[in-house]
Amino acid sequence: MSLAVIQMVSQNDVLANLATARRLLEQAAEGGARLAVLPENFAAMGHRDLAGIGRAEAEGRGPILPWLKQVARDLKLWIVAGTLPLPPDDRPDARAHACSLLVDEHGERVARYDKLHLFDVDVADNRGRYRESDDYSHGSRLVVADTPEGRLGMTVCYDLRFPELYGALRDAGAELISAPSAFTAVTGEAHWEVLVRARAIETQCYLLAAAQGGTHPGPRATYGHSAIVDPWGRVLAEQDQGEAFLLADRDAAEQAAIRQRMPVRDHRRFSVSTVVRSASELL
Repeated sequence: MSLAVIQMVSQNDVLANLATARRLLEQAAEGGARLAVLPENFAAMGHRDLAGIGRAEAEGRGPILPWLKQVARDLKLWIVAGTLPLPPDDRPDARAHACSLLVDEHGERVARYDKLHLFDVDVADNRGRYRESDDYSHGSRLVVADTPEGRLGMTVCYDLRFPELYGALRDAGAELISAPSAFTAVTGEAHWEVLVRARAIETQCYLLAAAQGGTHPGPRATYGHSAIVDPWGRVLAEQDQGEAFLLADRDAAEQAAIRQRMPVRDHRRFSVSTVVRSASELL
């Protein structure tokens, strides 16, 4: 069972969240995991000073990045570190991004993905209004990286609603796609499973959807239902609410066979350039 996703119910106590994450990662590693995905906001959910957390980490004063490197080394585990607030590498004084880091089993950073699509929406729940852009800047590029379990495309939560990003990751060679998330209870019940399975089916990738699942400061309720979904859209493992680790294997031969039997990427006839060209021909 080489793939793992971690579900948490993170609070605003960073050190307590890190202790919980370590315990769940240890259990996943004992189960054979070589690559594990933590949920969005795994280290701080509902914290009032996200900018301060980001500055401290960028300046080497925070606990999260040293913890991440140490856990990866101790457990000999590749980790997708959900998201944490981090300013750009070259501008430590700038506004933070919702940043997902990939570290290898030696604790070395392999990739950084800054969330492209920020959750600026109104939801019919207790909170009502969500504006991630109040705290974060948009990312600007897609990220794909090689891991021992396959080529990994990186996304976060609200990105699930933008299939063009997932298509671009597949075009860049993705075989696995991480989706650390914190879907609201309302939007999750309506759309979570449909989106996760659809993104797996259309890209013919394994979807590693690690979620928050419970009640957080605010108050905020998240949907949970972390899942590992295979390229045929089958849910290999799922957890509804509460803390959990989920395990599954990647069957590379079966994935290759699915792509060969149904070569949707080769059959694609629609693109933005096609639309632009067709529109110009109508003028």
